[in-house]
Amino acid sequence: MKMKLTNETIANMTACLAVTLMALGVVFVFSASARIDVEYDISRLYSYPEFRQIVFFLASILILFGLALINYKILALRSSNWKGWILNPSVWLVFVSIILLVIVLIPRFGTEINYARRWLRIPLGPVAISFQPSELAKWSLVLFIPAVSVMLGERIKNFRVFVLLCIITGLIVSLIVIEDFGTAAFVALISLVILFIAGACWWHFLTPLPILAVVFTLAIVSSPERLERIKAFVNPDSSAAQTSGYQVRQSLIAISTGRILGKGLGGGISKYGHLPEDTTDFIFAIIAEELGFVGVCFVILLFILFLVLGIIIIRRCNDNFGKLLAFGIVLTITSQAVMNLGVVTRLLPTKGIALPFISAGGTHLFLTAAAVGILMSISRRTENV
Repeated sequence: MKMKLTNETIANMTACLAVTLMALGVVFVFSASARIDVEYDISRLYSYPEFRQIVFFLASILILFGLALINYKILALRSSNWKGWILNPSVWLVFVSIILLVIVLIPRFGTEINYARRWLRIPLGPVAISFQPSELAKWSLVLFIPAVSVMLGERIKNFRVFVLLCIITGLIVSLIVIEDFGTAAFVALISLVILFIAGACWWHFLTPLPILAVVFTLAIVSSPERLERIKAFVNPDSSAAQTSGYQVRQSLIAISTGRILGKGLGGGISKYGHLPEDTTDFIFAIIAEELGFVGVCFVILLFILFLVLGIIIIRRCNDNFGKLLAFGIVLTITSQAVMNLGVVTRLLPTKGIALPFISAGGTHLFLTAAAVGILMSISRRTENV
């Protein structure tokens, strides 16, 4: 007798996977932040990334299960009149994202970290919280495009409607690309894929592609740092690889020295000043060094299981908006994971793409947890068949 998994079970399994990946992130952010010459100041615990990540982890769990209780259909656009747009959370998120993306570019408000102005610092009493508007912009489009596409129905095939959606997406991408080329390219790709799946005519995509090509080419040639990264990726033996390619080389060294079983949790040495961004974009290299090939396979398997559960939710959903929204969430998380692994293993040029659930940082962790909560809501509110 075959046992069929209910949608509630699928939702709970998805939550377990997400929490496991986030817990793994806490462990390795703590490991990668290891200090051998500094004593912790209990009164300033929030200033240490490892302790911040624990706070982010606990808050993310609350966000995940909190949003799972809310009906995802409140994000849908029910009518094309102005009142429906004004009251829709997805529309407001896009509007707020654009405002924040403009504000973060103003030196007085935006905080520059690693030569990029991508963060807003929000003071909360004795501590300050950093917020990355580009992450909110990414997820706002993942919610907004399905809402508009399903509301329009067959009108999505209208060229003028397609151009209007591309203008909104293009505005957000243009604001992001000024300081963050990798995220801008990722947002543009995800948005176009969701639009295509939503039913837009394939030949419509021929219009924005030349514009995107010109914008991204100008973004690359106008930045010496981005040119150096491209040169280092194309020719790893060049002089550019000694500077811009340093991080990738150290990442490959960390991965290769992990071998089959790794050096043991906490036993890696790349984190001691050899590998920059060891708690964020390149945390996968630390996992490979300390847990080896077995640990790497375990992490990849978790993401594959997340993809499988996501596909099940998409296939079972009998609501067009829920189906398209679930597709956007699963696509965004899994493709971001693939891109991060591609960068860490030098299959792709270096970009500022975090590993979902695992990399240090509150903004991406909160928003990714929120997205999984919405995915759970979709699964729970789909009738079992």
